[in-house]
Amino acid sequence: MSDREIERKFLVKGDFLPYTSQSFKITQGYLSTDPNKTVRIRIKNEVAFLTVKGKSDAAGLSRFEWEKEIDLAAAQKLLLLCEAAIIIKTRHIIPTENGLFFEVDVFEENNLGLVVAELELPETDTKFEKPDWLGEEVTGKPEYYNANLIANPYVNWE
Repeated sequence: MSDREIERKFLVKGDFLPYTSQSFKITQGYLSTDPNKTVRIRIKNEVAFLTVKGKSDAAGLSRFEWEKEIDLAAAQKLLLLCEAAIIIKTRHIIPTENGLFFEVDVFEENNLGLVVAELELPETDTKFEKPDWLGEEVTGKPEYYNANLIANPYVNWE
């Protein structure tokens, strides 16, 4: 795995479900939401991960990321230590050209109504086709970072 995450983030404005190849539930919490270094516990189906992310670059496009699979029981215990609320979402995978794929997250609970698509890229200048269901780009907007949705959930935005 690369130690650099390069991704673009968009709101979703249309029906993406017909293009979905797989879907799964994600539960995640943060041991640290410090913008310079977030530490996340994630359970995806029955597989758990510990992830550390660094501060985003000026464009919000790239940042350091380190992830390791951890024991499921340990992750469930660590979720109890996490800051504030836990994020629950369903992730839909949508393949696109060049082996790339969109990850569309449909949030639940305090973030209900928020639907965000992310596309991880091999390089910052990688070109890709934007499907019709893709809306406004929100790359680099901190309010859309999962770690920030803990302190300021989507239901509070209006």
